[in-house]
Amino acid sequence: MTRRSCAICVVGLICAVLLVSGIGLILGHVFRTVMHNRLKKEIVLVEGSRVFESWKTPPPPVYMEFFFFNVTNVDAFLGEGAKPVVNQVGPYTYREYRYKDNVSMVEDGKKVSAYNTKSFVFLREKSVGDPAVDNITTVNIPAWAVMNKVKGSFFKSSMVSIWMNSLGSGLFTTRTVDELLWGYEDPLLARIAPSNPDVEKVFGLMYKKNGSNDGEFVYHTGEQNYLDYGRVETWKGQSQLSFWTSNQSNSINGSDGSAFHPLLEKNERIYIFTPDLCRSIHMEFEKDVEVKGIPAYRFTPPRSVLASKEENPANEGFCVTPQECLGTGLLKVSPCRKGAPVVASFPHFYLGEDKFAAAIGGMSPKREHHQTFLDLNPTTGVIVRANKRAQVNILMSRVSGFPKTRGLNDTVFPVMFLNESVVIDDASAARVQKLLLIVTVVSNFPLIIVGLGAIMLLVLIILLVRAHKQKNEVKRTVFTKPIYATSNDEDTSYSPVSDKEKDDPQNGTYIGLTPKGDPQA
Repeated sequence: MTRRSCAICVVGLICAVLLVSGIGLILGHVFRTVMHNRLKKEIVLVEGSRVFESWKTPPPPVYMEFFFFNVTNVDAFLGEGAKPVVNQVGPYTYREYRYKDNVSMVEDGKKVSAYNTKSFVFLREKSVGDPAVDNITTVNIPAWAVMNKVKGSFFKSSMVSIWMNSLGSGLFTTRTVDELLWGYEDPLLARIAPSNPDVEKVFGLMYKKNGSNDGEFVYHTGEQNYLDYGRVETWKGQSQLSFWTSNQSNSINGSDGSAFHPLLEKNERIYIFTPDLCRSIHMEFEKDVEVKGIPAYRFTPPRSVLASKEENPANEGFCVTPQECLGTGLLKVSPCRKGAPVVASFPHFYLGEDKFAAAIGGMSPKREHHQTFLDLNPTTGVIVRANKRAQVNILMSRVSGFPKTRGLNDTVFPVMFLNESVVIDDASAARVQKLLLIVTVVSNFPLIIVGLGAIMLLVLIILLVRAHKQKNEVKRTVFTKPIYATSNDEDTSYSPVSDKEKDDPQNGTYIGLTPKGDPQA
């Protein structure tokens, strides 16, 4: 066997091995399965894992923006029944520092408990003004909370009405942004507090939320099942809520919004438990996006989350009474707000019935400004960008025993909305990109093998073609020149030496070689 034949055989063998093994690995998803299993083992909430420290102390900066609705026609609204008009003031931006406190492993390391502590620092350069100076005219929430608490009791209603008149507590109030957020002593609450230990004399939308937590959470680590990574098991020691009227509505589903399992699918429904809303909500895939070079799936809450019981019968459990089912886009959270007529919605009543935005002058719902969304990298489950947006409203209506409310129709009045946002920082993005590169290379290693096999196949084809050409050339070659010839064909002529010699049977036939042009020829 020639050297060329050996080379063809070796190349053919290598080509066959590469193609067969590569295609087999692709069909069997071997390397992809190995890589996914590795991710499932590394992305767990246990000490020393790849994500544990960043889960306890998230590195990307979180910003909390507050937007207030300043009422511009209080007298016309109360006295003439005019449509209320508001103008949006904000943002007042705070850097939100969050970390998990008192972290401890429970149930033999299968679960982990922690407190989510948050603190806020004002950022003047990202705000429209000074919260200590800027005044906002808005609904007097403490007054409405007290009126709703005592309605139905003629004696209590009469007493509170007298106190409100004597203290000058109206249906609206003007306070600074700082007071509305972090608290002020309300005269009506101060009057009631001494005789009712459950009532605090200080009110604020974020009162006692700076440097505090929402209570103890117990999470699944994800070691037993990667789909349970970060899932809330209990909150404040309870696996079920008690605010609503059905088990489904009281269920604590999903994570707390800070961790999501790896290997996400587009057809998944993501659940998040939100203490601020006193319930779990779900989010669905909307579109593919990219943040700092990292591919991500965008998940958003659909209209059905806050849909009426007519649109979504599963939401009937959120109606404590039939009167508290307010329609699509609203959720009355009175049961977990000490009976105060607080209504949650998306900003500007986005995804709600048109009538709610139409009832208030200055409302203009827009998806790009008012949508809540999560951008998650599907491979790792890491949050690369998020905007959590929610609006606080007060339900204003006639309250028996309070003459000031006589001319009011049921109105869901916006007070303020918040936007809690985060974008992955550059250092974290670089780590995610590096991990994704490793995952991609390892998962696609069979393709590399097939690619090498294809290259070897091309080399084999070239060798076979060249060998075939050379074989055909050998067959076509005609040897007409003796090996001892020393002159060129064109310089040599062939002639018999003589007729005699030519005809001599003993001597045979002789051919003489004489140069062209020889006179003896």
